[in-house]
Amino acid sequence: MGIKYKITIVLVLSLSLLIVGCRADSSQQLNQQSIKSHIPVNNKAKPVIFIMIDSLMDKPLQDAIQEGRAPAMQYLLHQGQYFPHVVSSFPTMSVTIDSTLLTGTYADQHHVPGLVWYSDSRKRMIFYGNGAKEALKIDQLQVFLDAIYQLNQVHLNKKTKTIHEELADKGKESASINAIVFRGRTKHALKVPDFIANSSRVPEKMIVTGPKWLSYAALAQLNPKNSWNTPVWKKFGMNNEFSAKDTAFLISQKKLPDVTIAYFPENDNLAHRKGPTQLKGIEKADQALQTVLNAYGSWEEAVNSAIWIVMGDSAQSAVYDDRQAATVDLRSLLSHYRIAKLNQPVRSDDQIVIAANERMAYIYAINDNVELSDVVKSLQKENKLDIIAMKDGTNHIHVTKGKKGKLFSYRPGGKYMDEYGQSWTLSGEEDLVDITVNNNRIKYGKYPDILARLHGAMNSHEGRYVVVTVQPGYELVSESSPTHIGGGAHGSLHEKDSLVPLIISGTNTRPKTLRIVDIKDWILQLVNK
Repeated sequence: MGIKYKITIVLVLSLSLLIVGCRADSSQQLNQQSIKSHIPVNNKAKPVIFIMIDSLMDKPLQDAIQEGRAPAMQYLLHQGQYFPHVVSSFPTMSVTIDSTLLTGTYADQHHVPGLVWYSDSRKRMIFYGNGAKEALKIDQLQVFLDAIYQLNQVHLNKKTKTIHEELADKGKESASINAIVFRGRTKHALKVPDFIANSSRVPEKMIVTGPKWLSYAALAQLNPKNSWNTPVWKKFGMNNEFSAKDTAFLISQKKLPDVTIAYFPENDNLAHRKGPTQLKGIEKADQALQTVLNAYGSWEEAVNSAIWIVMGDSAQSAVYDDRQAATVDLRSLLSHYRIAKLNQPVRSDDQIVIAANERMAYIYAINDNVELSDVVKSLQKENKLDIIAMKDGTNHIHVTKGKKGKLFSYRPGGKYMDEYGQSWTLSGEEDLVDITVNNNRIKYGKYPDILARLHGAMNSHEGRYVVVTVQPGYELVSESSPTHIGGGAHGSLHEKDSLVPLIISGTNTRPKTLRIVDIKDWILQLVNK
């Protein structure tokens, strides 16, 4: 392996590994009811500053506040509203969640299925950046192109408008700072590092479309002085300080647009390594938030001048610290099939492709002789598996579990209405998805909004596949996929992966529902007064 290729791997991992995002009971002190704002709200539309803190969770946030380690978030919370349990997207991985945030749709409409997936039309795996072991087996230049260009310009459904596109169409401006999904109407030239551009497969400048103000680590900065935050030991700018300083630059230069979306990535990695109860990541995110608030001169002025939204993208659940006990190897359950290898193109005699996304996976039947129902039966032998789902030709989704013979089926439309106003046709064992039905009303249990979120994943891209998740404490593995033994992981439909906190300050309004899928429409309402 040549030195240039080694350096390329380091850069791609530094930029694209952080795309993994992939989040809790509330204490009595921070009440689930919104806290009345103490700041008067004027009728003129104020700019919206949206801060996404990767893997921010309610209980650790409360602990950090109680220990005095998150004064900025405490200030915004006490000046506004707090909602500890907002429902994320599915799979609970950052690329899918951020696509949901920007488009206001689930994966069936935005078409970004997960961090790792298989494209049947392209006959190859799509990686937006994953573990170091996988990096040694896959084409890193392709990962770079997928994560930076293909994700935004090709894979994200062009028929589904992003918030940046809708704002531009209304003559309004927006900014994206270190967000991995950023498509908009303005053309930008991302500066590709020389040792990647010299490969001949990647141009020196990569033309993308984004909002008027686009910042993306070493590839694009708003503040000329922010290049100090882009060396290799600072992950090429994919860090909290870079995001905070570019956001503060817009404020200090009086260039703040109608909507600014800034991404603080570092808490995710710490939660993966040290587990979901760690507080250091929240403390570091709060320090970055203080930098942004301080750009106004005072925090009171900041809340008077802008609408602040701070939230997590997904939660993380603790993974057991015994590797053998904590991991479920999908290859052993499907060993009677020929499983495609990571380091070679899919072969004509391959039967199965496995795309593991930490605590969920897509399992593809790429051979016509493989029946999805047989794949499901093979998976049912493992009692650690939680949700096992497949779709039939009538758009019904069938759900079962490991070591369970029971079946639950559903499809959109019908007489049963859930708490979000979505209607469904249901049959079978409702306890498999932990819902209760009373007078045709559906109430969700430990799998928030499971019917819509699972339907989104099951219809997110072409191909025949099974969706599988694993119970809390465990993680799915395949060939060289990363593990987080003794740390934290996400990806599943379970509430431990799916519920995130939301802080709102500067407005007394809130989204229509407490789901990330409804954040976009609410922000558009805020700026279109």
